[in-house]
Amino acid sequence: MSRTGLWDSHAHLDDEAFNPDREELIAQLQQDLEGVINPGCDAASSAFAVKLAEIYDFIYAAVGWHPENLKDIPANYLEQLAVWAQNPKVVAIGEIGLDYYWKENEPREAQKRILLEQIDLAKQFDLPIIIHDRDAHGDMLELFQKEVRGVQAVFHCFSGSLEMAKELAKRGYYFGFGGTSTFKNSQKVREVMKYVPRELMLFETDSPYLTPIPYRGKRNNPGYTELTALHAAELLGVDFAELAAQTTANVKRLFKRIP
Repeated sequence: MSRTGLWDSHAHLDDEAFNPDREELIAQLQQDLEGVINPGCDAASSAFAVKLAEIYDFIYAAVGWHPENLKDIPANYLEQLAVWAQNPKVVAIGEIGLDYYWKENEPREAQKRILLEQIDLAKQFDLPIIIHDRDAHGDMLELFQKEVRGVQAVFHCFSGSLEMAKELAKRGYYFGFGGTSTFKNSQKVREVMKYVPRELMLFETDSPYLTPIPYRGKRNNPGYTELTALHAAELLGVDFAELAAQTTANVKRLFKRIP
């Protein structure tokens, strides 16, 4: 049992921000956390995520192409994903999704096509998906209402409306909450957190990004999962240890390859 009993369900330990002290940080995380899931965003980051997962027992990988990384996606990218998906330390396809924030991203229809292709691959390997949704809530909800079937998902760093959350929760999808839930101007996220059934809630950091209060503006790391969970326990009026146990059970239910 780790010190906190928590999982960080979404951290980019492959990111170059961790190059100076990655090994030292991971040594500490082994004491603090039950585990970490490291999603890839393209070929290089997915390969690095798999490598880390093979080295460290408590780290698991997800593999996929992020919507910001589709410009030079190889024609055979699904073949590469299929190879990684057979690795027992790969527990999901992700981080995949839609991102309409950056105008230089690929056109919306191309993003949707590649998202659906990766979802189909996840279904072939009975893997869940990790969804990135930035400024694309309407299209994302429509896809999950009309086209996506037979796959489980977590909406990473959920930023949609309460109405969207209700539709997704009704279908049994999971919600990832991280540092944004501690931000002063993120009342909408906290409103969703209070609504979401506890059995559909995950904690994450999205390290090295979205650092929670009081360290906002500095590099995030998976150890700060505890700050988000403590804040959530206070917001929800529940015992921290009870919430940690519930969200750890949720991680293992969603990511079925984790023992």
